[in-house]
Amino acid sequence: MSEQTQARGDSARRVVVVGAGMAGVQTAVALREQGFTGSVTLIGAEPHQPYDRPPLSKAVLLGKAEGSAFDIDFKALEIELRLGREVVGLRPEDHELDTVEGPVRYDVLVLATGAEPIRLPGAEGVPGVHLLRTLDDAERLRPVLAQQHDIVVVGAGWIGAEFATAAREAGCAVTVVEAADRPLAGALPAEVAAPMTGWYADSGAELRTHARVERIEPGAVVLDDGSRVPADAVVVGIGARPATAWLTGSGIALGIHGEVLADEHLRTSVPDVYAVGDCASFPSGRYEERLLVHHWDNALQGPRTVAANIIGETPVAYDPVPYFWSEQFGRFVQYVGHHASADTTVWRGDPQGAAWTVCWLRSGRLVALLAVGRPRDLAQGRRLIESGTLMDRTLLADPSLPLKEATA
Repeated sequence: MSEQTQARGDSARRVVVVGAGMAGVQTAVALREQGFTGSVTLIGAEPHQPYDRPPLSKAVLLGKAEGSAFDIDFKALEIELRLGREVVGLRPEDHELDTVEGPVRYDVLVLATGAEPIRLPGAEGVPGVHLLRTLDDAERLRPVLAQQHDIVVVGAGWIGAEFATAAREAGCAVTVVEAADRPLAGALPAEVAAPMTGWYADSGAELRTHARVERIEPGAVVLDDGSRVPADAVVVGIGARPATAWLTGSGIALGIHGEVLADEHLRTSVPDVYAVGDCASFPSGRYEERLLVHHWDNALQGPRTVAANIIGETPVAYDPVPYFWSEQFGRFVQYVGHHASADTTVWRGDPQGAAWTVCWLRSGRLVALLAVGRPRDLAQGRRLIESGTLMDRTLLADPSLPLKEATA
């Protein structure tokens, strides 16, 4: 924090959080939990009470829940909510945000605007084309699933697989088209993603790889090879990018993906401004590279560090072991760590079976793990990654042996 804000007591300081998703909400709550007595304002672009996103592709989408609002008493915590207010600019020299309803002053600002889905070129405004990111998106898709339409999903990433799972559960005919040669091409190595290809057929969905969308016509998706895939509705899940376009010209340093470049304390390049969650990357000492993590757990953990650094005098570093999960085609998939720097891969179990694990090692130490239907491996592996324990590769490959007993 700047000398100006350090010199003022907490009760006189005003923290403004932009973004009312998981990262923004948890930042506001963490400030109160850690004893901050100043004012806290949470600004959200959507008009809805702040809500959790994971249920959107599951219970909300299938009509098993009406929403996923956070069970938080914002009034009791003295957190001011300003919902349905779009933020359009930042003037750090004035300590002011520009919103569609006028400027908002702050002493400390937290950027938690998350990410927004990448849109399919040429599909903007085309009837029957959907995204799945917000509560309104899920509500628009519910009747599509209820009417058991023929659905084309563009993209076989995490969100594409989860939506395809829900659509099949609803009884829809589903075709997933993926430009790459396999599902999860941007997330997992080919040999790890390969066993997941069969999951689509097992569920009754058709997966077409090497399939790039040329255009969308009424009732069909036309691929670049000229083939037409029948489609009453199209759901686009080709990735997301940080929602930071509004920061252009603000002086906030952005990365090549548009993410806010935060430091190890989640501070931005501008004094009194922090960034957390999907909109920000941070340097990881553990993995010796900058990480951009678009997952729920990062949005849950990072706010505690931000709050501690706003309140405390001794900076706290943020260096988590990333974690996420996905429920798809009747399987519970969990991932922990970061495998990019690994030099060894060890399999536990048969990848054609119902439960198996992939372990990534670097210099004999576990750095990442993917568990399919083996939650105990995930829990034990996370602790082993955090501790940097040396592993025995032979013992590690034995799926009957608890992971914690496979140490060197």
